Amino acid sequence: MEQTSGKKNDVIHNDNKPQFNRSIGLISNFALGFTYLSPLTAVYSLFALAVTLAGPPAVWWILIVACGQLLVALVFGEVASQYPITGGLYPWARRLWGKKYAWIAAWIYLWALVVTVTSIAEYTSTFVASLFHFATSPGNMLMTSVVLLLVMMAVNMSGTKNLARVAKIGFWCEIVSVIALGIYLLIFHRSQPFSVVFDSMGVLAKDGSYQTAFMSAALMGLFMFFGFEACGNVAEEVKNPGKKIPVAMILSIVFGAISAIISVLGYLLSSPNLVNIVNGKTADPIPVILNEALGPTGATVFIVVAIVAMLSCILSLQAALSRLIFSFSRDQMLPGSKWMSTLSKNSVPDNAMIVSCLLPVLICVWVYFQPDNLSRITAFAVIGIYISFQMVVLAALRQRLKGWKPAGEWTVGAWGMLVNVLALAYGVCGIWLLAQPAESSSFIDRWTVLVGLAIVVLTGLLYMALARPFGRSNAPENDAIAYAKQLNAEV
Repeated sequence: MEQTSGKKNDVIHNDNKPQFNRSIGLISNFALGFTYLSPLTAVYSLFALAVTLAGPPAVWWILIVACGQLLVALVFGEVASQYPITGGLYPWARRLWGKKYAWIAAWIYLWALVVTVTSIAEYTSTFVASLFHFATSPGNMLMTSVVLLLVMMAVNMSGTKNLARVAKIGFWCEIVSVIALGIYLLIFHRSQPFSVVFDSMGVLAKDGSYQTAFMSAALMGLFMFFGFEACGNVAEEVKNPGKKIPVAMILSIVFGAISAIISVLGYLLSSPNLVNIVNGKTADPIPVILNEALGPTGATVFIVVAIVAMLSCILSLQAALSRLIFSFSRDQMLPGSKWMSTLSKNSVPDNAMIVSCLLPVLICVWVYFQPDNLSRITAFAVIGIYISFQMVVLAALRQRLKGWKPAGEWTVGAWGMLVNVLALAYGVCGIWLLAQPAESSSFIDRWTVLVGLAIVVLTGLLYMALARPFGRSNAPENDAIAYAKQLNAEV
């Protein structure tokens, strides 16, 4: 059972429970969240799609989603400050609502993270193929993705300090490949006026509406702004987590938004043939823009930096997933929980890390047989994460309506209720956008995201009904108000 030490909000566990070493500072925690968020990955993966769907104004989705997710981060920050516990969403949902609610929220989040790791590994493989000039065949992509996942698992298992070091390297690679490159393109290679971000260039949806076209481009922003919660997933490894985790979450979003806007503006305004990109005639525009601006050598250097940044993103994702599995298993919530809830001599959940690597490998094998489904499973990952996020936001609002006042070392004070309501409203809108059917004659293709979500939810509910895993732990639940009073009494 979780208990508190003499220091406010310093949540620890009984001596018979495995414990982490607190070796992550604010900068490393921020770097972990920023590299997990990885503006580079989202921009490179979805720039062409977003501009084709909505034209240059698609860039505004970065600001829209950043503002919405900042509201969510403020809610998470208050919760994480009161409950700085490894695992993030699972223990937060448990303490805010209850064990059944937390179990299904974590189950959805777990599979969404697994699919996200798979997606980033597959996207990174295309960069590796471009660097070493081999064909992007399904077999080559599978082998490359598996090797990348195994190498990042080895780095993760070498210890938290190495995770923090690589996260910092990935952070600087993101800065160079996103911010520095974007600024360079804007200063030395600008071909378009800034007013182009208000020019739809004639793009219309099939129903003749630009509003529909603009809404369809939301995925670029929605895919970009999650990952900040990773700052809380490693809470028991962070020094002074009650103060530093909320700040690291906010910094991840703010710097992510600045980076992405500079990057997208750089590509948009430096493209001499922007109309061809909007019309879809230039299928993969970023390499074309880079070759024109940097030359072959400069473009190659960018690819190397991008690969390092994306590997750091995989590393951060694996770390977050392994901590969630560890936290889940520590409360005896999964098959094989005893095995997955052990720590190595490096204070790393090695067995949970192995699972965090093998599950994405299995999905990579599925992508090998169904290579056209990569974009669909990516969309499922995003909606799954948004739903699990909003389950925590809803649980926090429920506690506020019952009288809860967050008692962590970091709060938004009297603004808490308003922020919570707005965060929930934003999240519902985001989920609605992600759930829109794709344009396809096939029922499965049109509703892939919701079909995948239904499978995950139904299998989770079935396992809950048959195995009743939520009843195996005596960890506290639904105690936000009582625990806040306890913390206040200790001050």
